[in-house]
Amino acid sequence: MKATSTSLPGVLLIEPRVFGDERGFFFESYNRAAFAAATDTQVEFVQDNHSRSLQHVLRGLHYQICQPQGKLVRVVAGEVFDVAVDLRRRSPGFGRWVGYRLSAENRHQLWIPGGFAHGFLVLSEYAEFLYKTTAYYAPEYERCIRWDDSDLAIDWPLDGRPLISAKDQAGCAFNEAELFP
Repeated sequence: MKATSTSLPGVLLIEPRVFGDERGFFFESYNRAAFAAATDTQVEFVQDNHSRSLQHVLRGLHYQICQPQGKLVRVVAGEVFDVAVDLRRRSPGFGRWVGYRLSAENRHQLWIPGGFAHGFLVLSEYAEFLYKTTAYYAPEYERCIRWDDSDLAIDWPLDGRPLISAKDQAGCAFNEAELFP
């Protein structure tokens, strides 16, 4: 497993070792010891989530203000543009974002620690998205920042408007959001 730092402190691009031949491929999508060694991070995952979304669906930008969730995310079918936004006021990355294409083909994963908002846009006909979390889902603490917030200025790779849930359409502006210390 190879972990590469991104421009945001704590967010890492993870590339597993893939063993393949004419029959197919094999890789460890998660190994606790290998993850800790590659990332210098000790985490305990408590929940796995799986979503399927159609092309042009944009989910996010979600976070939990209490019980913040660290997320290890990956795509098992299709392709997405995955985004993390630093919401930690004391961080040198505060208010900045990173985005990466994650796909079933490249098998890359993104480690997003607690204190970040997260969202993704489906680029393929559909995508199946998996994420391991370090805290349980707590709807009473869930918050959402608008995907198109002008202060964040995320460069989503889309033409036109994405398909967004009513909950995400009601997201707040970054400058009005509850943030982390």
